[in-house]
Amino acid sequence: MAALSIDVLFDSAIRIQLLERSITITFADNTLRMKFPTTRRLAEFLDVPHYYVLPYFAMMEQEELVTRAERVGILTTAKGSRKMIGLMQEKYPAECTEILGAVFFKELLKKC
Repeated sequence: MAALSIDVLFDSAIRIQLLERSITITFADNTLRMKFPTTRRLAEFLDVPHYYVLPYFAMMEQEELVTRAERVGILTTAKGSRKMIGLMQEKYPAECTEILGAVFFKELLKKC
């Protein structure tokens, strides 16, 4: 079992989205938000009990990286979106380009 951290959860969120070939991005109030997988899905992906990931989400909320929206799920904040887009560019540029398209991914990187 890998040591859990905020960075591991962000990386895992991207890997889940790439595996599922689904990246949900919302534009509202001049802010870009990205949907995070559920805490249960992340725990399953990381092969850890669900309650192991919950404290990290509390930390991510405290650090203003994510926010929980009733009936919507977990979304990145502007700061969290920059972190996620930076990881996409650094570690998974080809995969993200394939899913999002070259033009859209390039525009997304400008937001970073």
